[in-house]
This record gives sequence, structure tokens and C-alpha cells, in this order.
Amino acid sequence: MIMKSCSFILLTAIILISVFTGGSNLESKDWAYHFVVWKGYLYAVTDEYVTDIGDELGQVTRYSDNEGTYSGTFSNAYKKGEKFF
Repeated sequence: MIMKSCSFILLTAIILISVFTGGSNLESKDWAYHFVVWKGYLYAVTDEYVTDIGDELGQVTRYSDNEGTYSGTFSNAYKKGEKFF
């Protein structure tokens, strides 16, 4: 049981590393989707219509259109300084 759990964790880690580093291809390419990273969590940008907007959560501190180069409050959709709620 422990071996299966370790194998699953290792396989998941390899897949995530491949996805976020672009595998062996280090060239810039299109992202699979637009997102914002906030407090260490990745949030996908959607076209969901909202009518009630809460308090400001923060602002983008780093933008890049190159895969695998994000940290902090990062986005591949919004430029540095854009606020999000």
C-alpha cells in the first residue's frame, strides 16, 4: 500500500514538472489556459459572469508569457499592477 502511494506521488510530481516546465522543450509557447497565482495557489481565469465583487485581494506583481517562470503573485493573463478582487 505504501509503495503504491509513493509511486502515485512520484508519477504526479513528474507529470506536474513536465507540464509546468514544458517538458524538454524550453522554448516559449502558448499556455494551456490563463491563470493568476495568489498565495501559492493557481486560479484559472474564466469567463464566468459575476454581479457582486468583494474586496480587493491583491495585484499582479509579475507577468510573463513564458511557461514555467512564475512566482509570487503571478499571472500569464494580466500585466504587472493589475488588481484582482
